[in-house]
Amino acid sequence: MTRPRLRARAGVSEIPLAVMRRPARQLSAEDVPDQFLCPVSLDVMRDPVTAPTGITYDRESVEGWLERGRATCPVTGRPLRLEELVPNHATRRMIQEWCVVNRALGVERVPTPRVPVSAADACELFAEVTAAARRGDGLVCRQMVARARALGMESERNRRGFALAGAARALASAFSHLAAFYQAETRALEEILAALVVFFPLDEESRRRITFPAPLDAVVSMLSYGEHVTRVSAAVVLREIASSSDNQCLQAMSKASGIYDGLVNLVAKPVSSQATKASLVTAYYLVTNTELAAAHLVDLGTVELLVELLADADKGTTEKALAVLDSVLDTDKGRDRAYAHALAVPVLAKKTMHVSDMATEFAVSALWRLCKNSPADGRCKAEALQVGAFQKLLLLLQLGCEGITKERATELLKLLNGSRYSTECIETADFKGLKRSFP
Repeated sequence: MTRPRLRARAGVSEIPLAVMRRPARQLSAEDVPDQFLCPVSLDVMRDPVTAPTGITYDRESVEGWLERGRATCPVTGRPLRLEELVPNHATRRMIQEWCVVNRALGVERVPTPRVPVSAADACELFAEVTAAARRGDGLVCRQMVARARALGMESERNRRGFALAGAARALASAFSHLAAFYQAETRALEEILAALVVFFPLDEESRRRITFPAPLDAVVSMLSYGEHVTRVSAAVVLREIASSSDNQCLQAMSKASGIYDGLVNLVAKPVSSQATKASLVTAYYLVTNTELAAAHLVDLGTVELLVELLADADKGTTEKALAVLDSVLDTDKGRDRAYAHALAVPVLAKKTMHVSDMATEFAVSALWRLCKNSPADGRCKAEALQVGAFQKLLLLLQLGCEGITKERATELLKLLNGSRYSTECIETADFKGLKRSFP
């Protein structure tokens, strides 16, 4: 049921409702009893809870307040802990009755919230998951995990409760046990993988269990050959592990058979934007933390793939693709592939100051790597000049950049300076909207 959005604010004469039934008039702010509005969100409360201070809030709003690091009652400023909130059933019933009375004005009845999972129930459920996995009962394990995942997705409170009960660790353990029987227990493993995504983050023990040989092989197999949903889950789990920068896990991942093919295929033949971005992040951490990754990725045509991807990628994908490209261009093989691609330098120049500060940092770094190590014929530098790289770098330094980006932009300007009078080209369209004047 859709939540009514009723806001009581000064100057607001009418309040939009989630579902309207063509009422004779719309509900106004004055029609909503003050005691039904949450002091934090100013919305009609769906799940009222009362603090020891006597103030009643909507559970979602006050829990969000406390989770953001504010350990006080929003109204009184007194200390408040999450476990001190008590459901206010009387207020909820009054709100429901008011919704029914005002149904003709388009108000839908606030549903009765489901009872949240208790800590004891959460621990018991995952104890059953662990026990079923240890005895090799994939069917029971899958059923228990599916139940936990559904409950975790039902509310943030349930998800948090399961996480505190050790959900990620129990799921990683179950996955590790059943991975030895991958062919027979594929469905159970797919369910566990999907549940792991719900109960992030993974702690060190969970990450390392997943990167044991058998479970890691299972994840990589799902990454490459699973259904679309399973491939997304596998990509996201690998990203979670890789982004922890746990060297032991990264070393294990870098040696996993088929992992590079799986990652590259998800970029070349995307099943979702989430999977593509997750694969790029994983590739980035592998390249920057292990010696094997760059060579494998270059051999799979990653340089050419990324250059072509950058032509029309969205902001998030562009940033991640540039990060990977910059990293693989730190190798001779990577640069050789880029020198041979007609669009490599133009694309990097185009993305400089076109997407975001992060994208600019990686694009400048990649251009710097190419020009600094370019062949003696000077073709790479000449090409950079022809597509307006020199002017963009001047503009970048004029507008301001810091750290390694400033150093590399300055050095790159020096590298290009010797040839700049023979080739002048600037894309004026790239600088539209800039209001800063130049001396």
